Amino acid sequence: MGRITQENFNDLYVDSIEVQQIDKFVCAEMSRQIHRYIKGMSGRKCIMEKFEEKLSGLTVAEKEEAIARYIDLNRKAIRGLDFKLVLARAIANYCDTFDYMLHLVNNKQKMEYYLNRIYDKYIQYHEVIEVDGKFGIRDHKGNILLKPQYDFIRTCYVYVDDLVMMPIIAQKNGKMGLVLPDRNDTVVADFIYDDIQLRDEPPYFEAKKGKEKVLL
Repeated sequence: MGRITQENFNDLYVDSIEVQQIDKFVCAEMSRQIHRYIKGMSGRKCIMEKFEEKLSGLTVAEKEEAIARYIDLNRKAIRGLDFKLVLARAIANYCDTFDYMLHLVNNKQKMEYYLNRIYDKYIQYHEVIEVDGKFGIRDHKGNILLKPQYDFIRTCYVYVDDLVMMPIIAQKNGKMGLVLPDRNDTVVADFIYDDIQLRDEPPYFEAKKGKEKVLL
């Protein structure tokens, strides 16, 4: 192995098995934090079980992606969360001796590496973009989720326990509708409504068309 420098540290210094295992334990801890958030939000056991059921059949990588999507829609879920504590708990689960745990947590470079890894995996916020006065959405990698063709869009930050993709409230040609940020601009509710408001519980949308109100 060559000389370790700041530039090649990640390639030469990090053990792949260690990374794999710490990723797994970080994922378990992040799942536990979301579990606690759901409990605090609803206080209902069935809601927590629904969340756990959705995650149970996924690989670690799939769980990471699902939890990142959840956090993107429920950013309050990590408000006040200390990611250093998440990492410390993951390291404690990985280590088989107390001395080895101390060795890892006191290794500044490794801690920075794993913290950056956590941020990269779980903080993946989308953003609204504007092109020629029209609005769309792109993900954290720059992929277009909704083409910039809408007069107005409202991203729905809502408590969703089953990890579903939530529609976006959008306006087109003076009318409101719902579209999915699925890269295909899939229309969930046609652009025929005068107004659409977000609700706190399913069905999550209340639409208004003239004097008529409907739940979507």
